[in-house]
Amino acid sequence: MAKKYTIPVSLDFAALILRIGTGILILPHGWEKLQAILAGNWVFPDPLNIGSSTTLVLTFFAEFICGLAILLGLFTRPAALVLAFVMFVAGFIVQNGNPVNDRESALLFLTLSIVLFLLGPGRFSFDQRIVNKYF
Repeated sequence: MAKKYTIPVSLDFAALILRIGTGILILPHGWEKLQAILAGNWVFPDPLNIGSSTTLVLTFFAEFICGLAILLGLFTRPAALVLAFVMFVAGFIVQNGNPVNDRESALLFLTLSIVLFLLGPGRFSFDQRIVNKYF
């Protein structure tokens, strides 16, 4: 008889703490982008040549909307993947050539989002509630 693999609850608590911490820390960055959008300040770096206003809106989406999703544990893996992409661009393209200490926020959020993508939301999340209810 095969042994059933169970994930320890401590791993789920770690995912919860990681999600909450990441969400709380990234949301103010997204809020700043929202304030810029509402003020009509569309000046923003355009490293991918898609237009600075488009880049600003997509960065707001990643930092605020995806940050909120991560905090709640709702669509955690897709949200973490979007955030990781934006933080990769910020850390390795926008701030390329800057010392590491100038890029540490972007690199830290990149690391956190990669870990969240790999780890998943854990059982204390809306994602898990949806899975339990429908699958």
